Amino acid sequence: MRIFYDYSHLGGKEILQVRFPQHLREIEEVIGQVQAVRSKVSREQSRRGQVLFSPKVMNRQFEAAFRQRGWQTLRDRYRLDLPEYPEQRPLYGAKQVDFAKEGVLVEVQFGKYAFMFYDLAKFQYFFNEAQAEVAVEIVPAKPLQAQMSSGVAYGEQLVHDMLRLRRHFPAVPVWVVLLTP
Repeated sequence: MRIFYDYSHLGGKEILQVRFPQHLREIEEVIGQVQAVRSKVSREQSRRGQVLFSPKVMNRQFEAAFRQRGWQTLRDRYRLDLPEYPEQRPLYGAKQVDFAKEGVLVEVQFGKYAFMFYDLAKFQYFFNEAQAEVAVEIVPAKPLQAQMSSGVAYGEQLVHDMLRLRRHFPAVPVWVVLLTP
């Protein structure tokens, strides 16, 4: 894979370059190591029989490459305390980021747009909890997305929304990386 386009929100990439240069190198190495594989045979009406890029195969490659470099899952479990909530039994929730290392968070998202945007909320959560300094969102660019199953989002839309929200959300430095084969 290669970086087609990137966007540095609130200096996300610059923070990586200055404070976490080794982490930045590892992220770029992982991206370069992952191969876009056409192995998913479409069953969609308009694309029946076409062989498309497989998000599952690419996700497995990202997982292996990041783990090999010592990146770990960051998970926070918590009790949900809601004012005047009628249920007596306690409820619990969790937030999780796929890859974390020394204050740098990375999510790889080949899903629907809502999941890309939710990744930003998770970054904000861990930033607010002082468990992250900077985050990286790795997503498909439109040329890659066009060769995947319908429903997969493309990063240009995410960057567009971040630009419109300006500094308001997320209020955490993020480097958004759009990939193409």
